[in-house]
Amino acid sequence: MSQKLTVCVLFGGQSSEHEISRISATSIIKNLNKEKYDIVIIGITKAGKWLMYRGPVDKIATGEWENNHVAPAMIAPDASINGLIILNEEIATKAKIDVVFPVLHGLFGEDGTIQGLLELAHIPYVGPGVLSSALCMDKGYAKVLFQQTRIPQADWLIVMSNELEDMAHAVKKIEDRFSYPLFIKPCNAGSSMGITKAHSRSEAEEGLKLAAEQDEKILIEEFIPGREIECAVLGNDCPNVSALGEIVPGREFYDYQAKYKDEGSTLIIPASLPEDTVSKIKEYTIQAFKALGCKGLARVDFFVHKESGEIYINEINTMPGFTSISMYPKLWEEAGVSYAELLDALINLALEGNR
Repeated sequence: MSQKLTVCVLFGGQSSEHEISRISATSIIKNLNKEKYDIVIIGITKAGKWLMYRGPVDKIATGEWENNHVAPAMIAPDASINGLIILNEEIATKAKIDVVFPVLHGLFGEDGTIQGLLELAHIPYVGPGVLSSALCMDKGYAKVLFQQTRIPQADWLIVMSNELEDMAHAVKKIEDRFSYPLFIKPCNAGSSMGITKAHSRSEAEEGLKLAAEQDEKILIEEFIPGREIECAVLGNDCPNVSALGEIVPGREFYDYQAKYKDEGSTLIIPASLPEDTVSKIKEYTIQAFKALGCKGLARVDFFVHKESGEIYINEINTMPGFTSISMYPKLWEEAGVSYAELLDALINLALEGNR
């Protein structure tokens, strides 16, 4: 019998998506094939403390994991260690890791930061590399690359948080370009955190303040009355795409509450769209994945105009949600790939693309 691979599942983190990371990690740990993998669980607290966890998996999602069965542990940037340094009182021990599954959403997890550490450590990891992660995380830079690749998108504008010191001027800059309603988003945040659909000047002012709490760079986007369509990608140099899924939000738009709290939102897989629209979205998906240098996985989100049928790319996510209700695993399930098989594929892609 071949030796098991040691997979380190890394979760939590200091981003506003800490709680979602815990839920995603719980699903992943439960579905990893225990006959193939020895699983090492490392959680990062909101304060940035790294801890090895050996307790019940269900305690991760609730946040109770921090209270028991933990020991300080961290990935060492020293490539000769090729794994973890674990601290037990005053004694430090080393533990080799074969591959890391960084189930970290948002800041310090999806933005190239943790990927840089893993590059230094010479440890293969699931998902895109440093530059690709950073570009996909920053919606402003991603927009520039979509534009260069000629993938159609909504009109957009960047406002810096320091411009809000003269709020009247910042709002005028927006109103000179857009009519209401419009979207205001922090450039570097996920799970629809800090997003506002502004219908008026007063709502725009509040939305700018909210977005500035998340990031110094704020994205303003034209409102597209569109259906929300998502496509999953799996692969390295020759990626495969899934069927398309449609999100019907239970609220005015698919915000954090609609994604993770309300039960009114519906996922429709496969999405009911004309065949030529499906083909075009899949083509744009591969274009976006390659243009931003992605590897392993991504979920690419689009709008399809409800009247004209025109397609607009929205964004690309390099570590999409892996909860039991998340679109990414559900899209592959529709293709006949089980959750466990999907995790196997992602780990194999990480080893195959060992940087």
